[in-house]
Amino acid sequence: MAEKKQKKKKTTKKKTAKKKTAKNKSRKKAQELKGQDLLRSIEDEYTRDDAPEFKVGDTLEVGVRIEEGDKTRTQNFTGICIGRKGSGGRETFTVRRIVQGEGVERVFPLHCPAIEHIKVTRRGKARRAKLNYLRKRTGRSARVQEKLEGPVRSEEEEAEAE
Repeated sequence: MAEKKQKKKKTTKKKTAKKKTAKNKSRKKAQELKGQDLLRSIEDEYTRDDAPEFKVGDTLEVGVRIEEGDKTRTQNFTGICIGRKGSGGRETFTVRRIVQGEGVERVFPLHCPAIEHIKVTRRGKARRAKLNYLRKRTGRSARVQEKLEGPVRSEEEEAEAE
């Protein structure tokens, strides 16, 4: 029996030796980049470039990819953006909408691969960073005023202005 135990110990030593070499490789990479720089380099691989410019108060349509068995479909979630949080690869935004008289909120990671598209359907005028006060309101008081851009000009008027 003592011989069997010794054999088992030898095999475990070989496995740990393999693990140590893999750890050494990752340590070499970590020595090149340390701390926050290492995290940023990893996060930059997964950030998306096609995210549109939107602010708190805008009405968004977020297309979420849902997998059901072998099939995949896109489910749209339309609502008001009531907050943004974080930066870089960890940035999230919260969208709120009313469904059958009940408020529903979803928090989406901005760079999530499950999000197919983000469309801004309406620009909102908000003077706060977070619109948490909308949670208490219902009906018309829960609306955000639309931000109106400058007057619409025709192509001729734009040419004259230049």
